[in-house]
Amino acid sequence: MLKTYILDTNVLLYNPDALFAFEDNNVVIPFVVIEEIDNQKKRQDETGRNARVVANKLDAMRDLGSLSEGVKLPSGGSIKIELNHQDLIDMPLGWDLHKPDNRILAVAKHLLHELKEPVYLVTKDLSLRVKADVMGIPAQDFYKDKVDYPFLYEGILSLEFTREQIDRFFNEGSLPLNGSIQAYPHQFFIMKGMGNSSQSALGRCVKNSIVPLHNGESVNFGVRARNKEQKFAMEILSDDDVKIVTLVGCAGTGKTLLALAAGLEKVLEQNKYSRLLITRPIVPMGHDIGYLPGSKEEKLRPWMQPIFDNLDYLFCNRRESLNITDHLIERGSLEIEALTYIRGRSIPKQFILCDEAQNLSPHMIKTVITRVGEGSKIVFTGDPEQIDHPYLDSSSNGLSYLAEKLKTEELAGHVTLSKGERSEVAELSAKLL
Repeated sequence: MLKTYILDTNVLLYNPDALFAFEDNNVVIPFVVIEEIDNQKKRQDETGRNARVVANKLDAMRDLGSLSEGVKLPSGGSIKIELNHQDLIDMPLGWDLHKPDNRILAVAKHLLHELKEPVYLVTKDLSLRVKADVMGIPAQDFYKDKVDYPFLYEGILSLEFTREQIDRFFNEGSLPLNGSIQAYPHQFFIMKGMGNSSQSALGRCVKNSIVPLHNGESVNFGVRARNKEQKFAMEILSDDDVKIVTLVGCAGTGKTLLALAAGLEKVLEQNKYSRLLITRPIVPMGHDIGYLPGSKEEKLRPWMQPIFDNLDYLFCNRRESLNITDHLIERGSLEIEALTYIRGRSIPKQFILCDEAQNLSPHMIKTVITRVGEGSKIVFTGDPEQIDHPYLDSSSNGLSYLAEKLKTEELAGHVTLSKGERSEVAELSAKLL
């Protein structure tokens, strides 16, 4: 059945391609949404960029017809810009149409009464969905980029094997997988003996066979894995053939430290890459402190302080001078950059770490990956349950989306870390608070 979807501003600022994501259905954009997009177009960040993209796409559609009457799309649907209804009939007492959200709700309310087909308001604003529900307006989130987070691919499979299978694994160095076990490329196995057997092993899926770990016990820049999940992470971080790595875990599981240690080992000790590039999105937790004085490096320092803390720990662990970080930056072996400045770059032969990737949308993740040049490896780390971005959640953030979408690809690997190793205090708080 044909449906009509009314788009909120935040949906388009989250993903400009949402204009074309509703197949052969009709898309309605309230006029106030155009005004809000216009207010955001001068911003020098991803939101501003998305606002400009939406404006350009709508401007190009004017050649196809009148947007106020509706423009047909190749998919069979249409896009229409709806002038705001000013009629307050059936609206709550004291309704204020000066508020953009209320003007969007007014459009939805009237279209719900005027049209025969189902009408849905699509918004990433939780409060607006609640207000719509109170008014009897069907409302939903934008689902195109969502994954089922409770069932997110973990990259690890724990199974029981017979004594003969485990003996073959150790003796021959591999165990072919039969058709009853579905495994993805580079998926890790915790192999347990059946029954009361004390046999066990750790393995990794390579070309439909389970093979032993080669780098799980390795020491990278003075850091050794402390649990089996960290061994899996170290294994995939050390494999240069795996170009995209995603590490998911709560605070204190060691995801960022392991990635930094592996990157420094590859760049400074093995000379596999020319530079370690570290980046993270600038999204504040709580109230933003506003503009910071100084050069670009001085402005970035507070945002990148968690990275510097980990680097200081790694260099101190090797009894290096603490100012070695500044020396490596001056020498060009280490670069710490805000994600804001990565657009337009081409980054060849570098080990790239994108920390706090849960604060990126799927579109932003795609932007970052398309910067990766020949011979580079990129690692994304983050915790989907600690998101500071206002319109992302554990199911819609780019890190979860990337881990789920690339699980079938040979170039990608994923590990979920659950055991905290930072300290007893951090582990206790992560579990109980």
